[in-house]
Amino acid sequence: MLSALRRSALCRPRPGAAPRRAMATKPLVAVGQVTSTPDKERNFAACAGLVREAAQRGACLVFLPEGFDYIGCNPAQTLGLAEGLDGPLMGRYAELARDCGVWLSLGGFHERGRDWETTQRIYNCHVLLDSMGRRVAAYRKTHLCDVELEGRVSMKESSFTNAGPEIVAPVSTPAGKLGLSICYDVRFPELSLALQRAGAEILTYPSAFTVHTGSAHWEVLLRARAIENQCYVVAAAQTGQNHEQRTSYGHSLVVDPWGAVVAQCHEGPGLCYAEIDLEYLHRVRREIPVQSHRRHDLYGTIGLAP
Repeated sequence: MLSALRRSALCRPRPGAAPRRAMATKPLVAVGQVTSTPDKERNFAACAGLVREAAQRGACLVFLPEGFDYIGCNPAQTLGLAEGLDGPLMGRYAELARDCGVWLSLGGFHERGRDWETTQRIYNCHVLLDSMGRRVAAYRKTHLCDVELEGRVSMKESSFTNAGPEIVAPVSTPAGKLGLSICYDVRFPELSLALQRAGAEILTYPSAFTVHTGSAHWEVLLRARAIENQCYVVAAAQTGQNHEQRTSYGHSLVVDPWGAVVAQCHEGPGLCYAEIDLEYLHRVRREIPVQSHRRHDLYGTIGLAP
């Protein structure tokens, strides 16, 4: 589970290979780690290789990180390379999902929405495709990353990106009920708590953390979201040098409902795998029933003393 694996060339099972189980007791998920660049064709080839490798291993659901399509060098390039959800790139991923017979979590697609002509701004969109290549959900990032760490990190996502208007209800998948988020959303427990209350069993945070923020906050934030929600957390990540101005932290991982890291990628592009044990998840929730202990009657605005 802890190793990053090389990509295979084919999606179809090799002659003589054991058939994949249609319904596994503990479904297997695969979490990708890539180094996206402004080269969309190169990025697709890398991601498709990982999806094919995961399908060979029997994964039912493959997670790719924020910016899987590309990472631009500047806002102008980022806007120029963006496509709509009905564009050619998403069509290729739909075909890939069909060919491999897997669900795809495509986190952080640079989407030209319906308002592109009037706003000239994009959405950061987490797209979920089923194994027939059908789009079953699209969540647009609600918390935009505007961060200024003096002399280290400067990001202003809101300068070219529209904030999403809503939280998307969890989606039933072969691995469990999936709650969709993106990267910076992990810093806002209100979102994950809302998804858990709506039935989420797996929380997803496809990401492109910087080295400075990732080394300090990545694992602890993801483990906190798993523990407080008693959910699996799956976080696919960008890794390495995306271009001359940007290096990403990596460390794609899966956390179980107890807060243990059960799978993690090493340095560089690759995959890690984890089984999703929903019986274990419900056992954790029974043994420490924090959801039924919540005092929603107290969590409003706290009155100030006179």
